[in-house]
Amino acid sequence: MLGFTRYVTRTGPAKATFVGGLRKARERRSGFNPHGQLVKALKADIAFRTGGSYLSGVVELVKDRWKPLYDSVVPGAKAYLSTLGDPEQVGLAQTRDALASVGPLVVKINPHFGLKYEDGRREAVRLHFDEAPPTAETTTAMLHLMARHIDQILPNAEPVLVDLRRGEVHRLDQNAKPADIETWLAGEAAAFTAMWGTPAA
Repeated sequence: MLGFTRYVTRTGPAKATFVGGLRKARERRSGFNPHGQLVKALKADIAFRTGGSYLSGVVELVKDRWKPLYDSVVPGAKAYLSTLGDPEQVGLAQTRDALASVGPLVVKINPHFGLKYEDGRREAVRLHFDEAPPTAETTTAMLHLMARHIDQILPNAEPVLVDLRRGEVHRLDQNAKPADIETWLAGEAAAFTAMWGTPAA
């Protein structure tokens, strides 16, 4: 899902360049996730209601090469944590991955975690770590795909995308037309698939 939703934000030749980079990474089987420890720390603070102490300590646990990244993301993660309200009123909920058919493409939908509130609300949360905020295209594609498969991911939940560096939460645009989004994504997926199958010159 991350690769596809990053792809849809690009235009012109940048799309082919991006797909070529993804293909090479797949061939090299590279793709180490440097954010794993941060996600664990955030989930621990939610689960144990510790108000950010795990996030505060995680910077010292990662390798030196990742410390600048964590220094830049942790403040936003703490800001997001504070938006959840009373720690006693929110906890983690188990989510499941789902496979979505988007035109000819199969996309894995994988939120980072789920939340359950005492008032019965649920959220399926996907985190955005990039330096730049998520584009409108990224946000629309990601939230739409999560919403489409929410019964598999976390029934009765609302999908949210969290811009972690800025601590901002993005939700579905209630005025958006799902049919129009489906048509757009199917076209993007067809182009993505065609580029993936075209060897580099």
